[in-house]
Amino acid sequence: MNDEVISHYDFLADKNNDPVHDPEPLRNYMDKWDGSAFIEKMNLDGLKSVLEVGVGTGRLAVRTAPLCGKFTGVDISPKTVKLAEKNLFQYKNVTLLCGDFMALDLSETFDVIYSSLTFMHLKDKQGAINKVKSLLKRDGIFLLSIDKNQDTFIDYGGRRTEIYPDTPEKTAECIKNAQMTVLEKYETQFAHIFIGSIINVGVKTSTFIY
Repeated sequence: MNDEVISHYDFLADKNNDPVHDPEPLRNYMDKWDGSAFIEKMNLDGLKSVLEVGVGTGRLAVRTAPLCGKFTGVDISPKTVKLAEKNLFQYKNVTLLCGDFMALDLSETFDVIYSSLTFMHLKDKQGAINKVKSLLKRDGIFLLSIDKNQDTFIDYGGRRTEIYPDTPEKTAECIKNAQMTVLEKYETQFAHIFIGSIINVGVKTSTFIY
C-alpha cells in the first residue's frame, strides 16, 4: 500500500501539483478541510515544537512554521518532500523527513502534532493515534482533520489509489483507546476536526459528546 501512496503523490509532484502555489480560489477550497481556525487552535507562541504528519508540499507548514520554535514535517513521498524543501527553505527552524510515519523512529516529543487529509491513507488508525500519543508532550495537543468523504479510492489522472475512510465515531474511539481526551470536536464543510490531549484538563465542550 505504501508504494501505491508514494506513486500517487510522486505522480502529482511530477505534474507540478503544489497547493502552496495554488491561486486564491483553490487555497480557499482546500481550507474547507482545515483553514485558519485549525491553525489558531494550535495556540502557537513562537516557542512550541510542532510535528505535521503528512506535510505534503507544505500547504499548512508555510503558515505554521513561522509561528513555532521548531517545525518537523513527515511525508512518505520523496518528490513531494523535495517540493516542500523548496517552499520552506527560508525557515531555519524546519526539519523535513521522508518516510512512513508508522516506521520512522522519532527521538523527540512535541508540543503540537497535527495532520490533515493524511489519515485516510493509514489503515491502522489505532496504531497511528497510539504513535501520536507516544510523541506528544504531556501538556501538548493533537489536531486531526478527517475527510467526511467515505470513498475508498482516489481517482486522479487515470490512476486509482486505495484509501481508508475515517468516521467521527471510530476516530473518537481510537483517541480514547490511546488514553487521550477529546477536548473539542467541530466541523468544516468537508471535514471533522478533533482536538485531543493526553490529560483531561477539565476543558468543557458542548460540541462533542460520545
